[in-house]
Amino acid sequence: MRIVLKGTPAARGMTLGRARLVQPSILAVDMRMLEDAEVGPEIERLHKAIDTARTELRELRGKLHGALAREVGDFIDAHSLLLDDEELLRGLDDLVAVGHYTASAALKMQRDRLAAVFDAMNDPYLKSRGEDIDQVIGRVMSALNQPSSREERKLASRVGEIVVSDTVAPADMAGMAGQGMLGVIASAGSIYSHSAILARSFNLPMLVGTRDALATINDDDLVLIDAELGEVIVHPTAQDLARYRQWQRQAAAEGRRLAALATAPTLTRDGAHVRLYANAELAGDITLARARGADGIGLYRSEFLFLRQRGLPSEDEQFAAYRDVVLGMGGLPVTIRTLDLGADKADSAGLALRGEENPALGVRGIRLSLRYADIFSVQLRAILRAACYGPVRILIPMVTHLGELTAVRNLIKKAREDLARQGQELPERLDIGAMIEVPAAAISVTSILAKADFLAIGTNDLAQYVLAADRNNDALDGIYDPLQPAFLRLIAHVIASARRAKKPVSLCGEIAGDTQFTALLLAMGLEEFSMHPGQLLQVRDRLTKLDCAALRRAAPRLFRAHTRDEVEERLLEVVAKQEGCGET
Repeated sequence: MRIVLKGTPAARGMTLGRARLVQPSILAVDMRMLEDAEVGPEIERLHKAIDTARTELRELRGKLHGALAREVGDFIDAHSLLLDDEELLRGLDDLVAVGHYTASAALKMQRDRLAAVFDAMNDPYLKSRGEDIDQVIGRVMSALNQPSSREERKLASRVGEIVVSDTVAPADMAGMAGQGMLGVIASAGSIYSHSAILARSFNLPMLVGTRDALATINDDDLVLIDAELGEVIVHPTAQDLARYRQWQRQAAAEGRRLAALATAPTLTRDGAHVRLYANAELAGDITLARARGADGIGLYRSEFLFLRQRGLPSEDEQFAAYRDVVLGMGGLPVTIRTLDLGADKADSAGLALRGEENPALGVRGIRLSLRYADIFSVQLRAILRAACYGPVRILIPMVTHLGELTAVRNLIKKAREDLARQGQELPERLDIGAMIEVPAAAISVTSILAKADFLAIGTNDLAQYVLAADRNNDALDGIYDPLQPAFLRLIAHVIASARRAKKPVSLCGEIAGDTQFTALLLAMGLEEFSMHPGQLLQVRDRLTKLDCAALRRAAPRLFRAHTRDEVEERLLEVVAKQEGCGET
């Protein structure tokens, strides 16, 4: 019998496949008490499962590339650290050896104890990190129940399957996508979570908040995800399948049409020129950015060198990586963001501080770099050397006040002097920019502009700090929303301040590549967008349908709105007038 379930689209599209239910592994617990003779083998079995979980994470980390390595890598690194946590491991051994609990029961008891600690925290960011405990222990629990042969485990596949689960961890999302998964139905989750962002990057249709999915759908049920309408159709009819085939034909035609835009200039309907840059990390991003007609690299994440190897990368290693990016862009500008570690990004070299009470508000970004000035100077020298091969800009993350930019400029001056004494070639000019992702920097942006040659707005972190809401916490969906008026007014203030100072300003957060926000950002005065290279063509196409001048005239009315619903309603009206429809 046909069943329709409602959900919230986190990644648009449609897909058809067999359902595969993924129940939380933490619930599969053997609560019997062990005999004395069973304790030793059970501890060995537990250690083997933990080693298996470590190996799986390490192998997955090595397969990641580009923006995917950035988004998923942060979580894999955090989960790997948890698997090495002495308190967690010692507690597990004690529960088996002393308490005679089975490995699965010990895992559950440790999970419950740590979850209670996180639940008692007042800080929403730290409270939400309790999900990491569930995901890590769930991975070990799964390893306990896996076949003993690695070859048997390798046969596991998600080809042709639609995963139905409570939530899907970012690391698991990447692994399942590599096994042929077609889509995701989650009973919980947020459209702004890292898993949702990954689903969009993979072009995997995903619905979140599909509350009755696990109770209604069975393994092997034929399921149609319609993430355009926000529906899951269980046992679709012939009419449903015909509608799906029609969508496939339209999607293929749309793909061919967008491909033609790769060599087209980025112009709005009234002829305003907009620059579209790409966010990048590895060689694949550079190739895709060139293929999609990017105007340059608006955000190159340099920290991958520190995250993907043991020990600190040398000056020559960093130089070679930066030089290859510059050469790969063939004379187009490249903006290199300096080391951005801290919070949930832990490096193998041990620079990021461990055990901070509130890492999201701790020693991260430029704060960490200035703490290790000698290591930071090595990076600055490598960037200066690479800047001789093409146009390069330096972007400083997590700027809070003017003094940090002054300190950076002093270090760059010293790095120049050191390289000159060594006879190294130096670029004539190197622009220094500030990443605006701290509310203090956004509010006092006029003073920041006195020392910054350009600005880049990082909306992912800025939204979290302004709204005091973690984007991965689905309980805060009503608060973490880029359409919140206070957040929009702050972005508009930053853009207007940069334009008055006649200095470039780009936006490189998630909303830059989301076509639902293109009209709004254009109305704010934004002329430079930076996004995942896979989103360039969709945003370019969207811009061709918008009247820049009309949107700018409507901006004051948009920003007088008191609620996010008012913003959305007024934006719909403005865009409908120029497009003759209600799309945004």
